[in-house]
Amino acid sequence: MADVPAFPVPTMPAPPVGVVGLGQLGGSLAAALVAAGREVSGWDVDPAARNAAAARGVRITQELSGVVVLAVPLPAMTTALDDLAVDPDATVTDLGSVKVPVVEALGGAFGGRFVGGHPMCGTERSGHGATDPGLFAGARWALCLEPGTELPRWLRVAEVALAVGAEVVPVTAAEHDDAVAAVSHVPHLLAAALAAAAAEAGPLALALTAGSFRDGTRVIGSDPAFVTAMVEGNAGPASAALDRVRAQLDRPWPELVAAGNAVARRSTGRRTVRVPLDRAALLALGRAGGAVHRRLAAFVEGWVPDPG
Repeated sequence: MADVPAFPVPTMPAPPVGVVGLGQLGGSLAAALVAAGREVSGWDVDPAARNAAAARGVRITQELSGVVVLAVPLPAMTTALDDLAVDPDATVTDLGSVKVPVVEALGGAFGGRFVGGHPMCGTERSGHGATDPGLFAGARWALCLEPGTELPRWLRVAEVALAVGAEVVPVTAAEHDDAVAAVSHVPHLLAAALAAAAAEAGPLALALTAGSFRDGTRVIGSDPAFVTAMVEGNAGPASAALDRVRAQLDRPWPELVAAGNAVARRSTGRRTVRVPLDRAALLALGRAGGAVHRRLAAFVEGWVPDPG
């Protein structure tokens, strides 16, 4: 991740983007891309979602090309394109919260032109009524770089993420699933356990809930079917991450509190780096905890944590 000199980016037309599924994530992405000046089309099986997206400037069609984004629930990933006309040269990506099974299924169908993706954003709300064009601003967007991934297509998807204000984290599917089990999937289970345990404590306990309870249980307000599909789709890594949490709870409480506090107070400094367009170098950036925030010519610019 050594610094290299900058060169101007060659002028290339940005491909159109087609979004399949116009709920919170897909609708927000389509709206944000329209605001960024990209050509955007979309489709949803729900007429209300289609109408809402059309009102935001999205062209509603079943013919998709360029970069095609699957913003549908995990169980629908493999069939979402069945009744649509997709350009045979289109780059296909997704926004799913689990990557290994999706990459295995869609990578088998589309080969190197499939790029698994997962923007780390969203709220407990769902549906087209929760659309927010600013949803991706400042978010980390994991993009899978597998041995068979075609790098030019990975870069095209990265450019979509960068266009809506996200920062791109290069990962493999397995690395992604291990990481998000710890920071996303298990927190949903812990939120459910905290809410259920508080309910068992009785009406007085629920009447006295304040900020810490609200923050600790917010995500379990999500659609239960979505949460169940997410944690069951990543069952192995989620179970391992949950075991690590149980081991932490067995520590002496002063020791546990101090260890957690140290993580919460860790340095958030950053050091700017430039990384060549090379799979190993890009993955090294992601493994170091860094992200890409700009595409240049023969490299990308990003950052890695700087402990100071």
